[in-house]
Amino acid sequence: MAAAAKAVGWSYRLAGPPDPVLVANVRWLAGYRHPRYAAGPWMPALLKAFGSPRPAVEAVCELGDPIAVWPAVFHALWSGVLRVRLDEPLHERVVVSVARQEAEAA
Repeated sequence: MAAAAKAVGWSYRLAGPPDPVLVANVRWLAGYRHPRYAAGPWMPALLKAFGSPRPAVEAVCELGDPIAVWPAVFHALWSGVLRVRLDEPLHERVVVSVARQEAEAA
């Protein structure tokens, strides 16, 4: 397969199984991909709260009722508005920040 790929100018790499932590995090965030979880009109407050990297729980409690805010944060992580390291388990104190493209647009 590697020789055939090289013959047509492609690169070839055999991928192993994905990291289980990454898989678990992506599965969790995928549960919040539906637009109903989007932050909507208070997106500016969400961007401001995470303007500097900080533990998620601090910003969530600052923004309002955690039951309402967490889904919006997870949706923003899923959609790339916010960013977090996905190679370590998600938890309430995980450090979240605004993604670069959002920060430049704001």
